[in-house]
Amino acid sequence: MRAAWVLLPALAALSAYYVYLPLPGAVSDPWKLMLLDATFRAAQQMGHLIHYLRFSHHLIVLNYLISTFDLYQLESVSSEDIKVTDAVFDGVEVRVFEPPARGDESLKRSVVYIHGGGWALASARTSLYINLCRIMADSLNAVVVSIEYRLIPKACFPEQYHDALRATKHFLQPDVLAEYSVDPSRIAISGDSAGGNLAAAVCQQLSKEEDLTVRPKLQALIYPVLQAFDFNTPSYQQNRNMPVLPRHVMINYWLYYFNGNHDLAHALLINNHTALDVGQALSFRGRLNWTSLLPPSFKKDYKPVVQTTGTAEIIQKMPALLDVRAVPLLADNETLQLQPKTYVLTCENDVLRDDGAMYAKRLENAGVDVTLDHFHNCFHGCMIFTLWPTDFSAAFQTRSSYIKWLDENL
Repeated sequence: MRAAWVLLPALAALSAYYVYLPLPGAVSDPWKLMLLDATFRAAQQMGHLIHYLRFSHHLIVLNYLISTFDLYQLESVSSEDIKVTDAVFDGVEVRVFEPPARGDESLKRSVVYIHGGGWALASARTSLYINLCRIMADSLNAVVVSIEYRLIPKACFPEQYHDALRATKHFLQPDVLAEYSVDPSRIAISGDSAGGNLAAAVCQQLSKEEDLTVRPKLQALIYPVLQAFDFNTPSYQQNRNMPVLPRHVMINYWLYYFNGNHDLAHALLINNHTALDVGQALSFRGRLNWTSLLPPSFKKDYKPVVQTTGTAEIIQKMPALLDVRAVPLLADNETLQLQPKTYVLTCENDVLRDDGAMYAKRLENAGVDVTLDHFHNCFHGCMIFTLWPTDFSAAFQTRSSYIKWLDENL
């Protein structure tokens, strides 16, 4: 009994030490965010242990744990009157959300949605995305197509991009749009995080295909990941240890996406792959000059990290680091000029804040109508966390603003 009185406080102290993280004062629901981050870290560590024991790849384990937890949240997702069906678009699985017919309306708006998760996690079938797509379909009276692209480790770049592109092009065919009673002039493409990356890349490609008869009217990117050129932008420096996406985790997702060697993680972190003596990177440097693309409130007192000498072999081993299908922020101005009206949502407490802000500025400079919607108290991934116990005030705040923009512009 005496031992228990000693052990219990010790366990409580250890738990508090594991959970607690110093967070900015303005961040939404800080203790809930710490608990979410601790849970995610614990799941990752369990996955790494199972990987180490050679039972399975840790990302597969992590996805299994996510889906197991998801079973408890599926009951929270309201069915409403939204019709949900699974289909296959040019070999790619999709989930389609259709609102009921309203009055004499014949054609509906539509959103092609691509989920996030570092190209490795989550699914169009998880409760968080089912809930988001249902809310979108109901609020916008729109047909929502959620793309179930293949994930790491079973597929790496460019397969996720190809899946998203094939499914989107299939849906844009006039006969398919007619099947779902969709107005071909009122279609948006959208996605969050890695899904925002795929949405931007797909939108760029569609804008260059001259034979297409239907193109997206809008693109809406939610805290998108858009570049692997500079891992020392102000937001990467400011938020390097921020839940739920610290800098080292984002670098690891890029390495998984490119099927790269994780021994290169430190070289990427210090920008060795884009040093001044790396010839392949020189022509892209002007497209990602954050000192001119970011506002003073984002730049603060941070300094650029530019190596004089680096490791050119990294680009040779992973040429996708400079492939605009993977890093849409590096696209040329001619491509950017072709992009549709754009919405970009960014969060202050997010390593990817500057990716979105720089893309918005480059699009604006190219003559595109852009809305940059920045949230000072929010964090990466927040918009999908609307279901108990992972319900955040930031989620409802960002989701409401996102859907409002779509409703007013689509």
